[in-house]
Amino acid sequence: MVTAGDFKKGLTVEWENGIWTIVDFQHVKPGKGAAFVRTKIKNIITGAVIERSFNPTDKMPKAIIETKEMQYLYNDGDLYYFMDTETYEQLGLAKEQVEDSIMFMKENTNATVRFYKGAPFSVEAPFFVELEVIHTEPGFKGDTASNTTKPATVETGFTLQVPLFIEIGDKLKIDTRVGEYLSRA
Repeated sequence: MVTAGDFKKGLTVEWENGIWTIVDFQHVKPGKGAAFVRTKIKNIITGAVIERSFNPTDKMPKAIIETKEMQYLYNDGDLYYFMDTETYEQLGLAKEQVEDSIMFMKENTNATVRFYKGAPFSVEAPFFVELEVIHTEPGFKGDTASNTTKPATVETGFTLQVPLFIEIGDKLKIDTRVGEYLSRA
């Protein structure tokens, strides 16, 4: 059990039939009244972020989150199949569980799958991926205004803004946390 007075950023707890991670917290000691802990917490299943105050003596169970390195194999309709790289077991995940990260993963890409009580709930793509451009408009010679961008679609179907000199067939290094172009690979 963890008390609210022991909160740290990144701590994961079970609270009100959900699994929450502490995004931010502040111990408040007002001039009058009892001290309390003001927190910003995020539901790791739904992604909802709320602000809540707790009494420093409030207790809640610590949630144990497991992570596994798994390889994305293929998708079959609404299921996306991942293989455990150690046991070679395959796992089918629903689109809702992978939709934020699948845009950056092609087949045979390793990803981090997070589990709570043995059930998978989210997938994290690698922080940086290299993907090939399959569609973009041509850039024009002499169009060198600084920071001018154009849309480009990569092999996974994800569309992002890129500099004008990027052409079809170029490989791009992309930061998956924000979905932005970093450089040519």
